[in-house]
Amino acid sequence: MEPMNLFTHAALGLVRVAVVAPELRVADVAFNTERTVAALIEAGAQGCQLAVFPELGLTSYSCADLFYHKTLLDAARAALLPVAEATAIHDMAAVVGLPLEVGGRLFNCAALLASGRLVGIVPKTFLPNTNEFYEARWFTSAAQGTPATVVIDGEEFPFGADLIFPADNLPGCVIGIEVCEDLWAVNPPSGRLALAGATLLVNPSASNELLGKAEYRRDLVRQQSARCLAAYCYAGVGSGESTTDTVYAGHAMIAENGGLLVETPRFRFDTQMAVADIDVQRLVHERLRNSSFSQAGLAQGYRPIGFTLPRAEALAPAPVIRPGLSATPFVPGDPARRAHHCQEIFAIQATGLAKRLRHTGARKVVIGVSGGLDSTLALLVIAAAFDRLGLPRENVVAITMPGFGTTQRTRGNAERLAELLGVTLRVIPIGESVRQHFRDIGHDEQQHDVTYENAQARERTQILMDVANQVGGLVVGTGDLSEAALGWMTFNGDHMSMYHVNAGVPKTLVRYLVAWCADELYTGETTDVLRSIVDTPITPELLPLDANAELAQKTEETIGPYDLHDFFLFQTLRHQFGPAKVFFLARQAFGNAYEPATILRWQEVFYRRFFSQQFKRSAMPDGPKVGSVALSPRGDWRMPSDAVAAVWLAELAAVKAN
Repeated sequence: MEPMNLFTHAALGLVRVAVVAPELRVADVAFNTERTVAALIEAGAQGCQLAVFPELGLTSYSCADLFYHKTLLDAARAALLPVAEATAIHDMAAVVGLPLEVGGRLFNCAALLASGRLVGIVPKTFLPNTNEFYEARWFTSAAQGTPATVVIDGEEFPFGADLIFPADNLPGCVIGIEVCEDLWAVNPPSGRLALAGATLLVNPSASNELLGKAEYRRDLVRQQSARCLAAYCYAGVGSGESTTDTVYAGHAMIAENGGLLVETPRFRFDTQMAVADIDVQRLVHERLRNSSFSQAGLAQGYRPIGFTLPRAEALAPAPVIRPGLSATPFVPGDPARRAHHCQEIFAIQATGLAKRLRHTGARKVVIGVSGGLDSTLALLVIAAAFDRLGLPRENVVAITMPGFGTTQRTRGNAERLAELLGVTLRVIPIGESVRQHFRDIGHDEQQHDVTYENAQARERTQILMDVANQVGGLVVGTGDLSEAALGWMTFNGDHMSMYHVNAGVPKTLVRYLVAWCADELYTGETTDVLRSIVDTPITPELLPLDANAELAQKTEETIGPYDLHDFFLFQTLRHQFGPAKVFFLARQAFGNAYEPATILRWQEVFYRRFFSQQFKRSAMPDGPKVGSVALSPRGDWRMPSDAVAAVWLAELAAVKAN
């Protein structure tokens, strides 16, 4: 495999797009063309492959009855040539707006140009003709019928609202065009364009400014991108438009599958541009896994007009311009949004457990507490569920089971937290029981292998199950989503319970949930203890302490950093990206935090463990789904336990070779 082939735009499924609100003058085609070309050159310098310009941008939108003048129309038609030449010189594609006379009728059009050629022209369907808008005075709707082609300078080109434009050299990249009011209609053309295959929807627009309209416009763009499982690129005209009765602000934005990637500032007279990398590969996968999209059926009657997308074979630029790309995809960077997420997740967890308790009639639960993050979160969830049901907290039996690797800090935190929460605390050391088990099976206690470690986990689970039988309660598990993905739990040990409240929570988020509880639900000493737990290193505490009675075993030194593994998990399951793309994105997201070799090392560990440990997930207890990534064998993730990772490891080997 050629080194460059792994990280091209085409291989990664990325398209860099600019949405532009250029400086313009009313009816000054030469000036507007010059500014359009200048913006196209700037977009090209930023590595863009496509630039989208506003509605009627070559003439300006507010020309009114000047649209009847052949002088203006001829100038606009002629302006296509220098813009097309600029796309060839600067290796770009562009969508520009212009009025076009076809067969004795005037149409409000958007033209796609690429690599020096006119690819096709799409006329506007819905013409606003109320209040401050009166487009029907000049223009004909595409719904009234159009010829299939138009002749410009003696050459015939595709024409009509039934055009879609697949990029021959970038799988999944299909451009669909609607114009301004089309988006605001009851049944926008973009919905049918998406069903016909369009993943990249563009809208040259001229939406004026009114109080509250910007927010509404932004919501329309975001929501249409979500409904269509597409990217939506919206370019609004700038403040150079006529202010006879209206004011325009140059609002341009790009959304992808419901998320706003970028937008321009408004009310500027100079050219404004916003740039983002659109992930069409992601969009294709979203459609593949969305049953509602497949059930909507194919949109019939669309004509695909293939074209070559510039720079698709070139190396994708780094860093990628994707504001949504985060090293912690499960953890929002904004503190307010993160706090809201924690509140919602905690409520889901507590409600799930409360429902299970109501259904079973159980009035008691048993939980093993270690003083670590996972068991702490689970205990806090239990307390909240009991409060919601009006059950006394003393019915919660929290058992600490000190073993060979238990530190005074973790044990002390676990026991003190149980006391502060008002639950019933039991201390059951496991050392002698485990040693007896070693003698029974003939295992050398000095041999600190997987048998040594797992015997402790299974002894603890046996205690929990037996105590649950004693008190007539349920065992609540503490394992999290990241541990399930990596199989970092002992089969028929801590892997097992009657209900896993943390099953949907990744490790990188557990810490923030406990911290949120410390700040929002508790005060005083309880908060202090929770903060101490948050600051404790992650460890299973299965190996003996060192000479200083400190931890000798830290999970992330053995299995790898959880922030990397959670990143791999999110990109692999949420978006179904392959190893090369996950590696590429990880390098962008983490920057200099990890060397490339380190990322690759732990990425290989992730794939090997994810595939080999499916048998554990196939036997997972019930637990609440809290986010878009889940591993329940009864819900989101159906995978044979004997599936192999060979294809993924082969691609990763190719990345290493490069």
